[in-house]
Amino acid sequence: MADPRGFLKVRQRETQPRRPVPVRIMDWKEVYEAQEKGTLKAQAGRCMDCGVPFCHQGCPLGNLIPEWNDLMWRDKGEEAIERLHATNNFPEWTGRLCPAPCEASCVLGINQPAVTIKQVEVSIIDEAFDNGWVNPLPPHRLTGKTVAVVGSGPAGLAAAQQLTRVGHTVAVYERDDKIGGLLRYGIPDFKMEKEQVDRRLEQMKAEGTRFRTGVAVGTDVTWEQLRRRYDAVVIATGATVPRDLPIPGRDLDGVHFAMDYLVPSNRVVAGESPENHIDARGKHVVILGGGDTGADCIGTAHRHQAASVTTLAIGKQPPLERAGHQPWPTFPTLFEVASAHEEGGERTYLASTVEFVGEDGKLTGVKVAETEFVDGKRLPKAGTERIIPADLVFLSLGFTGPEPAGITEQVNAEFDGRGNVARDGYYMTNTEGVFVAGDAGRGQSLIVWAIAEGRAAAAAVDKYLMGSTILPAPVAPTDRAIAVL
Repeated sequence: MADPRGFLKVRQRETQPRRPVPVRIMDWKEVYEAQEKGTLKAQAGRCMDCGVPFCHQGCPLGNLIPEWNDLMWRDKGEEAIERLHATNNFPEWTGRLCPAPCEASCVLGINQPAVTIKQVEVSIIDEAFDNGWVNPLPPHRLTGKTVAVVGSGPAGLAAAQQLTRVGHTVAVYERDDKIGGLLRYGIPDFKMEKEQVDRRLEQMKAEGTRFRTGVAVGTDVTWEQLRRRYDAVVIATGATVPRDLPIPGRDLDGVHFAMDYLVPSNRVVAGESPENHIDARGKHVVILGGGDTGADCIGTAHRHQAASVTTLAIGKQPPLERAGHQPWPTFPTLFEVASAHEEGGERTYLASTVEFVGEDGKLTGVKVAETEFVDGKRLPKAGTERIIPADLVFLSLGFTGPEPAGITEQVNAEFDGRGNVARDGYYMTNTEGVFVAGDAGRGQSLIVWAIAEGRAAAAAVDKYLMGSTILPAPVAPTDRAIAVL
């Protein structure tokens, strides 16, 4: 363990400093700055000898959190990254993007602010990259087996890296021009600069993973062709079908899905010139949905110098502290202030969107009403309607599941009642040799779940191909809880 009395001596939780708002909204660089090493070690030293480390079960990957907290406190960075990589292929991504359910189940969090686990994690991997401690781990021998992974998000890349390292020949297919999925084009650079993706891909290439970009599986190459060419196929296409809001005025010019805004914006930051780029400069922006994707739209609109940014959420404002029905160590729903919220804009709760209004086919405003609850349903309250001026509306209402085209017809894979690709207890679809991992089989979820499922699906594929496996399987596909007693 770390300092035995650390949690008694250092009772204050100190998180990473953020760059000043007036400075950071003028560029696309990451918001967070590196923390001073002494402060970081003191925070790692708060990790307790708690007997049962509930942070392990709070993390879908089963990260060995007390071990690398201790190693960070002892200034043994090279050993710390070894223990971190033992359970997590990509800690530089989770350390920046995961909402840290591990911290919600930290034992210290019962009566003190939880240990800054996520902050320690990202500091360990950043130090490792800076010191050259992250090296390729190519297989000692090849098995002669081949695997196609369709989709290059965190689930697909985790599965590919695990399978490559045990000796299979793995090709990752991606329909975009670059590898990374939504990590590349969905996450703004102010949350994670793309260097964090590129240098991990260099490691994977050196290990032997092959990448096929610009290939749309289902059209450019059929699923059936992949099945004939490879010994196993992993579907890791994500849950990319956005949830729509079919209300009057939906067809007005100016109403867009969030990803139709974020993806071209990220391409512009990368130096490209996409035809469908939406510039919010000088415009009144309204965002429907209060999740992470909505916050990404907020930060992007601020950097575009929008005239105003308003976020509307249909439900109640979450509480500042745990509600009674979400006791420790479960992952609570809390009111959070992300870096994008610090930068300005208005957040409105209990706002039901009634209609998009406009003139000559162009959006001019959003009609909203106060939300009331009737028989458990959220409905707009009559007589409370008002119009919010809007030039752009971004729908950030989540995703309904994977795109079924091709998977249904060519793989004959079944879909479950939630709109996801159905699978058995070993990640296999009803078509032998075709597996599914991540959001495509689980539904929209966290990045840490995607990596965990990619690792577990890789173990299932390896066992299918070889009869046994040495790969770890951190989660079962039926496990949908984030933190359970």
